[in-house]
Amino acid sequence: MTRTRVTALLTGVAALLLSACGTTENGAAAPETSASSAGPVTVTDSRGKAVTLKAPATRVVGLEWGEVEMLVSLGVMPVGVADPKGYATWVTAAKLDSGVKDVGTRGEPSVDSIVALQPDLVVMADDRGAALVSQLEKYVPVLVTKGSDASDNLGRMRTDLKMIATAVGRTVEADKLLADFDAALADGRKKIADAGAAGRPFAIADGWKEGSTVSIRMFGQGALVSQIGLQLGLTNAWTGKTDEVWGLGQTDVEGLTGLKDPNLHFFYNASDGTDVFADGLAGNAIWKSLPFVQKGNLHRMPDGIWTFGGPLSGKQYLDQLVKTYTV
Repeated sequence: MTRTRVTALLTGVAALLLSACGTTENGAAAPETSASSAGPVTVTDSRGKAVTLKAPATRVVGLEWGEVEMLVSLGVMPVGVADPKGYATWVTAAKLDSGVKDVGTRGEPSVDSIVALQPDLVVMADDRGAALVSQLEKYVPVLVTKGSDASDNLGRMRTDLKMIATAVGRTVEADKLLADFDAALADGRKKIADAGAAGRPFAIADGWKEGSTVSIRMFGQGALVSQIGLQLGLTNAWTGKTDEVWGLGQTDVEGLTGLKDPNLHFFYNASDGTDVFADGLAGNAIWKSLPFVQKGNLHRMPDGIWTFGGPLSGKQYLDQLVKTYTV
């Protein structure tokens, strides 16, 4: 998704582009594949299309950061990535090698640059559009993930990861990633319960400023990181309208006045260095009157925790939530 400061799903969700525990740099060195053979592989992607490869893909181009993170965490370093510089800013859970090629922006990747790398496979999310898929499929197999689904984003993340893992012959690695993630969830849920914090409220947001106007994008019940919070036994206090894909909604500072619970913690991401909450709202009377601001329950997440990532970024976010509620 692209977090472009546009409101809509906001159009930007992926990126704004917004980070996880444990990097997988040494996974870049192409560890042995878990595939039992180098024979043909067939994967049915989010379109319901069977994508057949002569062998598990080793030269892969990733056009969305969540999928790129999954590839690296599986031990497959992409040969090309859309906006690797932005990825390095927003995603620290699974770092890219310096030799990974830039194939353009996530919104407008360069087909020529992708094809020039002679990849075995291109992995992209379905919100990039059928036209791009059609162009690429003239030259290379394309695996289209769902990318996000506010009705079950954790389940969707698992499905996307397993789909990619099958295409690159890394199903054993995928099972390990998911088992570790589930163990972290269970451990975090117990720690929060033991601390007497089960059911405590949270809110998650990011934002941007245009002129003197601050726009705030709220993460509703179906957003990936919100679902992590819910699985930890916490309660998402934001009940405003959100979209059906990313689980995101938009508001302004006045819209936050409904967050009245004195126990609420408010989390946000500002990895690009633009902190509209600390800077853009510093002198705003409404903002300063909010209970979570007055109590110091405002948390800027560590830079580089991607809110639309895979199990590793999810674990980074999980760890921060557990840390906050068990202090």
